[in-house]
Amino acid sequence: MSNIDWLAPKYLDWLWEGFITTLEISAAALVTAMVLGFLLALAYEARSATLRRTVASYVFLFRNSPLLIQLMFLYFGLPMLLPQGWMEWLHAPHELALPGALALRWPTFEFLAGWVGLTLYSAPYFGEEFRAGLNGVPQGQRIAARALGLRPFDVFRAVVWPQALRIATPALFGQFMYLLKNSSLAMTIGVAELSYAARQVDGETFKTFQAFGVATLLYVMTIALLEGVLQGVAHYQARRR
Repeated sequence: MSNIDWLAPKYLDWLWEGFITTLEISAAALVTAMVLGFLLALAYEARSATLRRTVASYVFLFRNSPLLIQLMFLYFGLPMLLPQGWMEWLHAPHELALPGALALRWPTFEFLAGWVGLTLYSAPYFGEEFRAGLNGVPQGQRIAARALGLRPFDVFRAVVWPQALRIATPALFGQFMYLLKNSSLAMTIGVAELSYAARQVDGETFKTFQAFGVATLLYVMTIALLEGVLQGVAHYQARRR
């Protein structure tokens, strides 16, 4: 093959589609992991000892087992416990008709397993960052707000949460960067993300350096963009303060 065969439109389309899938699964997991992480952080402050122990057990389990094993379990192990009809439905393509001749496609089972796996693995880390942000707000401000007659929910909404979010923002961006890079492990269960696409191109063209070089460049550019956004957010927060 010539040195430019790997630049054929077909291979570039594979890489681009893989990159879009990486962004999609990372964004989906980011939203659900942040929501779950926030709930975990609140649960740590709950009065119920049973709830706190349950949350601590979940965090211990998912922070101390490899993401690869968790993905394998969700994709290969968990389906063995589900009824056959459920698995057939999950693997079958589905579409929801929308106005204007549009259709919303149901994600593949591989995508769903990767999404759930990244969410469950990342949520404890997001939860720890939220928890650190909440603990970083001086207790005196909570007491002062209560002394002014604010209800507990209003104290949290107007006093604690804005400061906690500002404290946790840099660490949350860092966790998103880790999540984006960890999404490459979803290739092991058949998610056609960027690393999967690079391996496909390599397998057909034998241009390993070029295929994985482009994938690496796309990862680096995305992380650099996130770091730029973080710097912008930090500058904006500093100006407001």
